[in-house]
Amino acid sequence: MLGDFALLNAIIVIPARWSWQVNSWPDRSLEIFILVNNIALILAQTRFSTIIHRRVLGAGEVVRRIIGLSALQALVSYVLLKVFDYYLPIGWIQWGVGTAFFVCLLFKRLIERWFIKLYRQAGRNSRTVTLIGNDPELMTVYDKLALDDTQGYKVWGYYADEKMGEWTHSHQADSEKRKGNSTSPNVGTELELKHLGTLQEFMRLMKENPDELKLGDEVYVSLSRRDKDIIKRISRFCDHRVIRFYYVPVSVESIGLNLKRELLDDMEVFTTYENPLENVFNRAIKRLFDIVMSSIFLIPTMIMFPFIWIIIKIQSPGPIFFKQDRTGLDGRTFKMMKFRSMHVNKDADRLQATKNDPRKYPFGNFMRKSNIDELPQFFNVLKGDMSFVGPRPHMLAHTEQYSALIDQYMVRHFVKPGLTGWAQVTGFRGETKELWQMEGRVKRDIWYMEHWSIWLDIRIIWLTAKTIFIHDEHAY
Repeated sequence: MLGDFALLNAIIVIPARWSWQVNSWPDRSLEIFILVNNIALILAQTRFSTIIHRRVLGAGEVVRRIIGLSALQALVSYVLLKVFDYYLPIGWIQWGVGTAFFVCLLFKRLIERWFIKLYRQAGRNSRTVTLIGNDPELMTVYDKLALDDTQGYKVWGYYADEKMGEWTHSHQADSEKRKGNSTSPNVGTELELKHLGTLQEFMRLMKENPDELKLGDEVYVSLSRRDKDIIKRISRFCDHRVIRFYYVPVSVESIGLNLKRELLDDMEVFTTYENPLENVFNRAIKRLFDIVMSSIFLIPTMIMFPFIWIIIKIQSPGPIFFKQDRTGLDGRTFKMMKFRSMHVNKDADRLQATKNDPRKYPFGNFMRKSNIDELPQFFNVLKGDMSFVGPRPHMLAHTEQYSALIDQYMVRHFVKPGLTGWAQVTGFRGETKELWQMEGRVKRDIWYMEHWSIWLDIRIIWLTAKTIFIHDEHAY
């Protein structure tokens, strides 16, 4: 936070020395301008303080807070300065300061997070975790906490009546396969998950020799609700030892519904809630966002078009654009546009692109890896057939094929398809050789539909933009 104040004052003071507008201000106006901006930043920090130190934190939340902090600081500064002197010409200067502060703050947060990750990778600022139970849900918890050593979690082991054994090994293989990692630095760590004892041994130690029980900073318990007495005893023990207690519902008790908590007098109940995009206001926000963003991105598309046209014509004779029927909102068919990245062929409407597909030409292969071939789809977004973010639209042949194999496949069509989506930025992009890959993609598409927010869209766009510079190995 101190760094934020130093950054803001540097942005104000350094350019102010060479600004003719500031030099024309009345005496002491610059000092007041600086003071008011710092007061505004104090107020903005109370609402959008930095949270980059949190361990399980998405980049989208960081970006959301940067936008909120810089926007609120600029707005409060402008209002207070106009109250102080209505005729002081501070509009463009305040706009410039606010824009520069946002851009510099974005890079500052990236650098700060990078240092935090290095610090935790070195073994410092870590938290120790113990797992209790052998339900598969605990392995999902383990994936989130331990496979990324930048979060600073160390899992000591688990107490369970049965050892995870071969299941643990296969779970690791599936996990790495989903991520596309063949030589990940974390490969093999799941095999080191230590079995600390049975549940009965844990309960005996907790009762007879509690001082010998070392659980670390956090405990995650995944037991059936029928064992509620055991769960309560573990919870009370953790409270007494100042250990964070987390309950993870077992997989067989998960009903697969998106629920929200409500109180019926003093009784806790859960109810289903509607898809956020069924709300007219949310749809209007998303549509406005799509129109603005597609209009912005069509500008560089039009600038790049002559160069792309020339290269395509040289390397692969045929049309510049590739138009194909895809499944859209409510299962309706629409024509999706792309820059043609393959030679003209008769299999385009039924076969996915493969890693070493002979149909691709060199520049087409580059376009696919860098997402440049998707740029014409901004016309689809502007027209309303697609959204900037949403489930990727599939070929009609795949819609027919997978709707017969996956029960919830068609649910993904309750929202508009997108240029990019949650599935694509979480490891489920590209060719679907096996059924589990499409099932994973559908699961993430439905999760996006149920958890939509404008900040989630911004996060997905940011993660997609990174692939322009860091090529996704699944993009081919």
